[in-house]
Amino acid sequence: MKKWIVILLSLLLPLAMPAQEAQPADDAPFDMDEYLYGHVRDSYEWHITTVKGEPVSIPLPVILISKNGGGFHCFSSKHLEEGEYKGFYIAPAGSKYENKIVERGPGGDEIRPWDFSVTKNVAGLLINCALLLFIVLGTASWYRKHDAAEEAPTGAVGVMEMLVTMVEDDIIKDCVGEDYRKYSPYLLTAFFFIFINNLMGIVPFFPGGANVTGNIAITLVLALFTFFTVNIFGNKHYWKEILWPEVPTWLKVPIPLMPVIEVIGMFTKPFSLMVRLFANILAGHFMILGVVAVVFLTARMGLAINSGLSAVAVILGVFMDCLEILVAFIQAYVFTMLSAVFIGLSRQKPEVE
Repeated sequence: MKKWIVILLSLLLPLAMPAQEAQPADDAPFDMDEYLYGHVRDSYEWHITTVKGEPVSIPLPVILISKNGGGFHCFSSKHLEEGEYKGFYIAPAGSKYENKIVERGPGGDEIRPWDFSVTKNVAGLLINCALLLFIVLGTASWYRKHDAAEEAPTGAVGVMEMLVTMVEDDIIKDCVGEDYRKYSPYLLTAFFFIFINNLMGIVPFFPGGANVTGNIAITLVLALFTFFTVNIFGNKHYWKEILWPEVPTWLKVPIPLMPVIEVIGMFTKPFSLMVRLFANILAGHFMILGVVAVVFLTARMGLAINSGLSAVAVILGVFMDCLEILVAFIQAYVFTMLSAVFIGLSRQKPEVE
């Protein structure tokens, strides 16, 4: 009975397949922290599943530049499974650089080499970008071969047209203003990039399951793109409202209270974009993993309790999976909309009396 429950969970719940590895032995307590964080954090290999207690993983390339004068190194992460390799090893739990590749410094302390490795998130990012390119180029190919005025697209091309039209008309055009076409390529790219990575993150099997948009480094870069777009292409009126806003003079001199507040606002806007996307996607992964964990947490409570609660976990997990698909779309929509709003505010013209 337990075997079929685990199989059903692995098919229906995202990230459930790796969860089989986390199932504890009869004499070992279930480590919830390791179970949760082990699935959402980055790694130097891509875990696929566990067969007869043996993990099945795809080793990824490790690319390092030593800070000890050891030069450039490139090797498979499989060499790190047995411990130290060429002076490098993965820092153990409790270390300052836990789960990161480190080397010994001259004083015996752990130091981080320059790490350009293709980790699970990087591999997932590359796969998702390739998938997005395939979809976009396939859509463009259809339009080159057909007259859209006489023949309506169907299938995936029709879905892409609907999404592009929705983002262009409902978000970009309304929020940016008259020169919206200049910013459409970036905003459309941001929408589809976030959407495809969100969707692939909830796919429970390879090549899905990578926590790309739940990684704050990814959301930071996305937020920086919006930040630079807003502030590089902002017009004179935008900068005047920041450096010399239309408020009583005593709020600007001798103490530049309002200009300081406006400058801080320049940075809080992209910060909110970064945290909102990161927190929502990461929370979604945690919620679904928590539901899957019910199977293992109740394993010692008897067959009746374990089977009953596992069935509830399956039903609730399927519901949350569907909800996460909606969240994947909403988060891409919200990030694009707020980016368009910030760009539109930087392009506003002074009111003519």
